[in-house]
Amino acid sequence: MSEKTLMLGNASVARGLFEAGCSFVSSYPGTPSTEITEEVSDYSEVYAEWAPNEKVALEAAFGASLAGARAFAGMKHVGLNVAADPLFTASYTGVNGGLVIAVADDPGMHSSQNEQDSRHYAIAAKLPMLEPSDSCDCIEFTKKAFDISERFDTPVLLRMSTRVAHSQSLVSLGERILPQAHAYEKNIAKYVMMPANAKKRHVTVEERTLALAEFAENDSVNSVISGSDEIGIVAAGTGYLYAREALGDGASYLKLGMVNPLPLKKIAEFAKTVKRLVIIEELDPVIETAVRNAGIPCEGKELFSLLGEYTAEGIRRALLGIFTDAIAAPEVPARPPVLCPGCPHRGTFYVLKKLGLYVSGDIGCYTLGAAAPLSSVDLTLCMGASVSSLHGFLKAGGDPKKSVAVIGDSTFVHSGITGLVNIVYNQSPATVLILDNSTTGMTGHQQNPCTGLTLKNTPAPVLDLEALCTAVGVKRVRTADPGDIAELERVIKEELEADEPSVVIVKRPCALLKTVKHGAPLAVKDCRKCKACMKIACPAISFTKEKGAIIDASLCVGCGLCQQLCPFGAIVKEEK
Repeated sequence: MSEKTLMLGNASVARGLFEAGCSFVSSYPGTPSTEITEEVSDYSEVYAEWAPNEKVALEAAFGASLAGARAFAGMKHVGLNVAADPLFTASYTGVNGGLVIAVADDPGMHSSQNEQDSRHYAIAAKLPMLEPSDSCDCIEFTKKAFDISERFDTPVLLRMSTRVAHSQSLVSLGERILPQAHAYEKNIAKYVMMPANAKKRHVTVEERTLALAEFAENDSVNSVISGSDEIGIVAAGTGYLYAREALGDGASYLKLGMVNPLPLKKIAEFAKTVKRLVIIEELDPVIETAVRNAGIPCEGKELFSLLGEYTAEGIRRALLGIFTDAIAAPEVPARPPVLCPGCPHRGTFYVLKKLGLYVSGDIGCYTLGAAAPLSSVDLTLCMGASVSSLHGFLKAGGDPKKSVAVIGDSTFVHSGITGLVNIVYNQSPATVLILDNSTTGMTGHQQNPCTGLTLKNTPAPVLDLEALCTAVGVKRVRTADPGDIAELERVIKEELEADEPSVVIVKRPCALLKTVKHGAPLAVKDCRKCKACMKIACPAISFTKEKGAIIDASLCVGCGLCQQLCPFGAIVKEEK
């Protein structure tokens, strides 16, 4: 009898990788996909790594597949944009060992800059896509994805979402089963995608799509759960679970585990058994559009939003007009995300605001430099865009004496290096700040090429950012400590005056790293109520009309930034 346990969706995908005999994993961390790779790294039988970006991760996984291994790459939805180039062509080449790509969408944008629907990639690349609803599905669909990959000679997409990735449900654990070996055989016509070969492979892709459509019609991955014939629900992923919670036995369900290609014949047959067919899907009307195009009457987005996440209550209200009495939630103060106490980015953004600079920002913890009262960041687009966008901004007339780009160490390695090459090559007098906090902070402190450790915490060469910037042609490379406000301001001013590309490596480790030793908490004595210390938005500092500034000793890490701002010397080490 197999062991049963509660498991997160992401951990369940990792378990599925283990049980399926996957032996190679390469990913770039991105919420809500990160824990898949972190969890699978605990299995000694599986090689797992962090790659510099998602494109590299998928290309590495493809190479492992070519060698005959079952391979996996994981990423969030915007990461699939980065990996799209190899994705589309891998659809043509097919695979050797099974190749599975997990993409985690983020309806509601809990930790993302957009709300894109990755099912469009499956359709455009003509790849099969599975979508689990719970942790049990995560294990089984991951294993099924490898079987489909090898049976149909194709990469397979596994679509996760924030709720499935980060919720728990009961799973049954199985044994690791190693697949049949797939020895590499040289095949130029299959794997070398020059036009003459690619034209023939496109024919293969279309034939494969027809075979996969037939598979979708007959496989148990798409299943009917019978209930009332008043309403028939067609749904996948979280939409199915929300509908079951909302309607129970008051509806029948066609639960789709494969969302591309869709089983349109099965949907048509299901539609005949119910009085009202309703498509429930978060984000875009992908299923609904396909169903309508097939001439099957249905309801969908006229009832439900194109935006954000759904709820069981919302579905019940939309379909039945029932408003459930809910216990009113107590009023609590808003708690927007803020930079942590002792965060090294705080000093940087204080200086940038003081200097009144245009700041081309990027993706990471430092995006919070846009929040009041720092309010420093002017732009956040995508990974690496800070560097490239600053170049365009300056070439279009922006003032190089009043403009900088800000990018983190992991993000710079991900996609900032080529932007810096462009600045040097096309001669922009741009000033780029690389905020090196010795970790990949936003997604939970993963290692990266600058930290000296791998995913499995084995020693690795440390990428020398100063040497790299010099190698691409930057002659002015400086290092500064954001904990020393006066020194950082001086360095930035000097580099802004230079009429050539310059890089300032703003280096101080993240305050949450276990290796960082903090100073004693600070306290306020005889506050003059000037509020200078409030300009850095430190969560350890509050202010009252009666007492002025107050420092919470349980939060303060003694970084001393507020001390540097107080013009009256009122902030001192706490007396014990």
